[in-house]
Amino acid sequence: MSNSEFLWYIPNDVKSGHRGDSAVENHNSLETLTAHAETLEQHGWKGALIGTGWGRPDTFTVAAAVTVRTTTFEPLIAIRPGYWRPANLASAAATLDNLTGGRVRINIVSGQDNLSAYGDSEGDQAHRYARTKEFMRLVRRLWTEENITYAGEHFRVTESTAAPRIQVRGDRRHPKLYFGGASEAAEQVSATEADVQLFWGEPLDGVRERIERLRALGKQLDRDLPPLEFGLRITTLVRDTTEQAWTDAEAKVAEMAKVKGAGWSDHRQSVAVGQQRLLDLHTRGDVLDDNLYTAPGKFGGGGAGTTWLVGSAADVARSLRKYEELGITHFVLSDTPYLSEIKRQGNQLLPLLRD
Repeated sequence: MSNSEFLWYIPNDVKSGHRGDSAVENHNSLETLTAHAETLEQHGWKGALIGTGWGRPDTFTVAAAVTVRTTTFEPLIAIRPGYWRPANLASAAATLDNLTGGRVRINIVSGQDNLSAYGDSEGDQAHRYARTKEFMRLVRRLWTEENITYAGEHFRVTESTAAPRIQVRGDRRHPKLYFGGASEAAEQVSATEADVQLFWGEPLDGVRERIERLRALGKQLDRDLPPLEFGLRITTLVRDTTEQAWTDAEAKVAEMAKVKGAGWSDHRQSVAVGQQRLLDLHTRGDVLDDNLYTAPGKFGGGGAGTTWLVGSAADVARSLRKYEELGITHFVLSDTPYLSEIKRQGNQLLPLLRD
């Protein structure tokens, strides 16, 4: 798996204890967030996804703060069209990318949010993804071209040259644009505009089928970018033995059941197509493939917390290798408590994935 990249997740959430994390005081202080990023560096991780949503600390500000406090940490910065305009994001990302020597990655999120709270509005799904498509295309142009004049349905710029200019580094022309979404509208955007398509923790057969469909769709829609890459965002519950891992996983789910998923669900207010696919998996069985645990989805879960890969480091590494054989090269893993699991999985799991 030497060509694959392994990122983690840093929880910038207003409430402590996000998805079952330990409830520590000052969990959003610069010291705490920087400790996560520094620990990731020390334990072999490439960087981390930093999530977004109105009512959470601003993602780009958090990413900038922890990145300038570190030396190799690469933030995968989640942003929303509408919260940002293309030229603003292009300039902000280029600035941080230059300041940090090319460490920025961007995750475009089109899922629903509290738009009216920050003065945004969207129409139906078709409108939402049409805007996202236009946003991604224009941001990339602003990074790679100069004096752009563009008038689209959703955005327009006149003689726009974003500054500073992105520095080309080897075959990296600009920060990678990650994107998720499982609906037909989302997949059309990903097939033509994304650099990396992120999947939730679906079974192997589902991921295989989606990769094949996205590759075919890219050809059908005349994708004019380098080949689409693929990533997996999933919870990995790793313990010293298989037995201990399953004991702990079942205990966690029992606790979720007892409190009806309180603190675990990010997606109850509106369930996207991809999230619904995850929540439905437990109807096929509590354990799919070798060790994909679907039971958390019965009691909330939410996003990457809906399905877990459970087992010893060897068990989980074996499962991740199977995803890699399908074409996954970007892995965004996590488990709670986040900080201690950075160390455990960095020490036990990552070495097995690099053999």
